[in-house]
Amino acid sequence: MNEHIKKAEEKMDKCINALEHEYSSIRAGKANPGVLDKISIEYYGAATPIAQIATIAASDARTLTISPWDATQLKAIEKAIQASDIGINPINDGKAIRLGFPPLTEERRKDLVKQISKYGEEAKVTVRNIRRDTMDKLKAMQKKSEITEDDLKTLEKDLQKSTDKFTAKIDEAVKLKDKEIMTV
Repeated sequence: MNEHIKKAEEKMDKCINALEHEYSSIRAGKANPGVLDKISIEYYGAATPIAQIATIAASDARTLTISPWDATQLKAIEKAIQASDIGINPINDGKAIRLGFPPLTEERRKDLVKQISKYGEEAKVTVRNIRRDTMDKLKAMQKKSEITEDDLKTLEKDLQKSTDKFTAKIDEAVKLKDKEIMTV
């Protein structure tokens, strides 16, 4: 396999990993520590993710418990969660913060499915852009007579197979997240 196609596949794989990371931060009515991944607090002068200064545990299917190692950070964590877009009000009991995840309404589920589909479509566009850029490189190589026209056709087919494989992976990720969201 050509090194340009390998590089393209690596980029496509990173695209899928980014999509899955994005999906992990979408709450599906269940307690998922991934919803806190994007929330940081000011800790000793640096923006620090909550997961790096506290233990995050799912005490039941709808409750997350955040226990900071430094109890003085409870207020900062609480404020950061309130300021975030996760839409859950934290409960501070003096030792830990609890997040209760309410069940999603049908309307909210449909909105989340649209958002998931949008992220999936953006990932597909990224994969197709990677394919286009790689094709441009291969065509330039053929123009410079670094590869033959037959090699170009073979590489084109290989690149399309890779693109189809990664597009199918994106479709599968979208389908799984849709199912997770719509399951009551």
